[in-house]
Amino acid sequence: MSEPSVANLCARTESKSSRVSPELRILLEDVHLSFGGRPVYSKLSCGFPRGKISVLMGGSGSGKSTLLRLVAGLVRPDSGRILVADEDVTELSERELYRVRERIGMLFQHGALLDSMTIFDNVALPLREHTELSERDIAAEVSRRLTAVGLPDTEALMPRQLSGGMLRRAALARAIISDPEIVLCDEPFSGLDPLNVRRIERLLVELNERLGITLVITSHHIPSSLRMADLITFLVEGEAISGTPAELRVSTDKRVREFLDAERDDEPARPGAPT
Repeated sequence: MSEPSVANLCARTESKSSRVSPELRILLEDVHLSFGGRPVYSKLSCGFPRGKISVLMGGSGSGKSTLLRLVAGLVRPDSGRILVADEDVTELSERELYRVRERIGMLFQHGALLDSMTIFDNVALPLREHTELSERDIAAEVSRRLTAVGLPDTEALMPRQLSGGMLRRAALARAIISDPEIVLCDEPFSGLDPLNVRRIERLLVELNERLGITLVITSHHIPSSLRMADLITFLVEGEAISGTPAELRVSTDKRVREFLDAERDDEPARPGAPT
């Protein structure tokens, strides 16, 4: 039997008393959320497949970054459930959420490195806070991760000594230092020149293919999203519209068409990607 299409995974969830479908790593079901009386989501339902690259798109204020914070348990919905690796994070205490967060890496917008710390100390921070590894082992892990993102021998530098693209790669090294199952990336291409967009894009694709990490990425960058994504989810007026890049290219939904027609770039990042 062939592997199911990632675009149809959300429709294949089981009853509310069951576990997440094996193909899904993250599931949002009937999520309602308002801030200050302003509705952000109303009965939002969507899912993100295990070991795939999912890209969240939508206009400013559509709730893309908020969705990542919901998945990490940093924001609580008004109602609905959010399952992350079979755990309903809406029902967990703050202490219990640490168990889930240990399985998640986060790449914050603009990197969010601490300016007062060296690159080594920034990347080492999760290991120092959440493990009992020796400094020798931590040093080895930091070196390995920085090399993996193309930043060898930068441990002693300060964040201000790196370019924007290098900062984003250092932040990515920090996000994966604890070998997470899931990495949430908030606007990883924001403010980068085309060359660095391609570099970060290739790194994310490589991490997904080599390590099997489930990636959920918010982005306004249409060309990179069409090249790298297995699944794209548009947040429009509080609801989710999901499909593969190939499916969305031929979508008849006016809202999707207007968004995609804003910019086009049909060059695939992976061999065999749809054109």
